[in-house]
Amino acid sequence: MPFLKLPASMLLALIILSGSDTAPTAPQGRWSWPLSPKPGVLRMFDPPDKPWLSGHRGVDLGPAPDGGQVTAPSDGVVTFAGVVVDRPVLTIDHGEGLRSSFEPVASELKPGDHVARGQPVGTVQPGHCERGICLHWGVRRGEEYLNPLAFVSDLRPSVLLPLD
Repeated sequence: MPFLKLPASMLLALIILSGSDTAPTAPQGRWSWPLSPKPGVLRMFDPPDKPWLSGHRGVDLGPAPDGGQVTAPSDGVVTFAGVVVDRPVLTIDHGEGLRSSFEPVASELKPGDHVARGQPVGTVQPGHCERGICLHWGVRRGEEYLNPLAFVSDLRPSVLLPLD
């Protein structure tokens, strides 16, 4: 096997760079940011240890100007467009068990509508962030919440390799 001829430090780097079991499998380039230009992250993904505990099951992006346009991060089909509690929510099924949801987002789309990556899907509304307007973006595979940033950014840790 050719990799057995590599120095131990290189083998370790290959193992580290191979990724982790918890990283979502979304090929780079298939997803884009739902706000443009690339927004700041106001609150990070912080899933709870148990499904019933409190946590933050997505990311808050912004600031978005009043009426900021939200775009589909990937191709999909709208599965929900309506109000949950007191906020307008939009959910898109991207296939392969992946769904993204956005709130608070006003949209004219209806369940069954097809959307393409980058297509406008609605506008950000006030009501989620205490100060200003922001977009809450969540991604799930089945019932498991995933970090949405992993679909638009490389979140792997940086690893320094020896120069030898």
